[in-house]
Amino acid sequence: MSRAAKCSAKDDTVDDTVRESILAQALVALRDEGLVVYPTETFYAVGADACSERALSRLFALKRREGTKAVALIMGELDHARQVAREIPSAARRLADQFWPGPLTIVLPALPSVSPLLVGPTGGVGVRVSSHPVARALALGLGRPLTATSANLSGEAPARTLAQAKAALGLSVDVYVDGGHLSAEFPSTVVAFEQGALTILRRGAISEESLHAALSD
Repeated sequence: MSRAAKCSAKDDTVDDTVRESILAQALVALRDEGLVVYPTETFYAVGADACSERALSRLFALKRREGTKAVALIMGELDHARQVAREIPSAARRLADQFWPGPLTIVLPALPSVSPLLVGPTGGVGVRVSSHPVARALALGLGRPLTATSANLSGEAPARTLAQAKAALGLSVDVYVDGGHLSAEFPSTVVAFEQGALTILRRGAISEESLHAALSD
């Protein structure tokens, strides 16, 4: 796929043939170590193949993001977490069963092979299964986790429309996939388990009360 190709398709208005064509182009770009902007259940995200150091380097350069700030990942299904995580604790699996697909990012202990750009200071990598059909289709089609960092420059407000994402990121993105206006109020909730205890790293769409209730059932 030509790096010059810039494509977009509105998720809720185009016909299935056009939508599938744009998603196919997005998958080609991801497999070719390119960058794709796509909608999630929260905000627009920039996707890169989490297993490609070249793609991750492009992503961090584009975002002007510090290498010390880890990037979360979206997967097609829970078992894909094994590609980046050493283990999936039983408590994490319970939360995944309850809230995935959905806006819950779970930090799991990263495999040694995972890029340092994706790993947080405690050695964890954040993963989730998105409930947005485009995000999940891309992750399933790629067969590997893809990045889910917000489609903006570091420190700016997250993009709710494709126009906002394009204004921030411009021609450095290979494919734009339009999902219309995204109206989520909050980002994904980010959690980790420290010595078996649930820790809320970022408050978001799923409340702490709901998380504790799921673990106590």
